Amino acid sequence: MTTLQNGTATTAGARAHARAQEGTAVHTAPTVPAARWENPPEGVAAADLVWADRVPAGGYAHRVLAPGTAIRLTDPEGDACASLLLFHAGMPWERLNVADTVKVQWQVYAGASYLLLSDQARVLATILHDGSGRHDTLYGTSTRARNERRYGDGSPHGPSPAGRELLALAGAKNGLERRDLPPSISLFQGVRIDADGRPEWQGSAGPGASVTLRTELPVIVLLANAAHPLDPRPDYTVTPLEILAWRDRVTTPDDPQWSATPEGRRAYENTADHRKGRGL
Repeated sequence: MTTLQNGTATTAGARAHARAQEGTAVHTAPTVPAARWENPPEGVAAADLVWADRVPAGGYAHRVLAPGTAIRLTDPEGDACASLLLFHAGMPWERLNVADTVKVQWQVYAGASYLLLSDQARVLATILHDGSGRHDTLYGTSTRARNERRYGDGSPHGPSPAGRELLALAGAKNGLERRDLPPSISLFQGVRIDADGRPEWQGSAGPGASVTLRTELPVIVLLANAAHPLDPRPDYTVTPLEILAWRDRVTTPDDPQWSATPEGRRAYENTADHRKGRGL
């Protein structure tokens, strides 16, 4: 038998086999500690890295991060699709509200200086840099039923996992239930609305595009890397997503984002007041 030949039929043999894979297996888990990541962002000390991960196609990631943490998401191969949700850590009933994010800023297209708002009129995160320009705040992520109709399977461990199923798994590891998951924002796969009000899927900006966020409150970050629901290609198409996060700082009145719009300034003021009241 294969297990006997490989020496994995016993606990000792299985342990030896598993340990032999360290450093050689395909990466499917975060680098721990993050300081071991080989290529920190320019100007960032390895010791300041707090999250380093490469999420495979059809995978998910999650992390609790402090206020003032920068998160750089990168699409190395050109077909990642990062479905993003944010929750106030410790107060998960406060979460990303895409409708308010769009409405308060009078802008449906996310980009640099865009604020990701909660339903409490506070800023959960700020988009500092956008090297993609291909995002979607309208259509959320894919569902199991849709992927079953489209690809034949939508289960989280199947060949074409639905984004909502992956976010449900990530949420469960942070005490969140399926009913806690609001609509998400998609990064790296763009949608535009034409003059007749119809969606136009734009796809990605190509390999190497990145987006950098900065947290303004303690947040739970949930990410699913799954094909966009409007992707017209017949095959389930998605490629790995890279995540790097490091210690930074929160936005202050000295930053241009703070006073860029009256709506944004008020949201930042609400956020700073909340942090102060909670001793953050």
